[in-house]
Amino acid sequence: MARRPVAWVAAIVLFAEAIGIALLNWFLGLVVDSQKMSLAGLDPRAMTVSTWIGGGLFGLYLVLCALVLVRSAVRDRAPGGFGRILLISAAVVHGLLGAFAIGLVGWLAFVFMMVVLGLIVLTLVAYDRKDGGAGSGTGTEGPADGAAGGNGAPQPA
Repeated sequence: MARRPVAWVAAIVLFAEAIGIALLNWFLGLVVDSQKMSLAGLDPRAMTVSTWIGGGLFGLYLVLCALVLVRSAVRDRAPGGFGRILLISAAVVHGLLGAFAIGLVGWLAFVFMMVVLGLIVLTLVAYDRKDGGAGSGTGTEGPADGAAGGNGAPQPA
């Protein structure tokens, strides 16, 4: 199965999304600062700085998720407990952002969020399976009763 390529693609997409989110919040902070906008009497400078901090933290969160995916792809193993929880939370975040994106941004943003959600979930599900262990039902254990030969014909006694 294509576990490694899916994990690599998901990691690359999350890295790109982290950069995009950070740049978008930087730009929005500049707009708020230059327009001297205020919301319910808040200081415009405080709004600018909080936008930059929020964008940076969300970008770091996505980079951390991407690093978990890179580690899974390099080692070809499922992420550990913390990494798994982190990826599940990223999947939930992308599902919610996709739902909000339909009304606020449009269908293209929704499709992007659902593609990222699908990549994360596919990585989690693909690494969940155990490959080739004893009793896994893969058919590689040999004959069940020991009576059949290599070609499936019964052996003479």
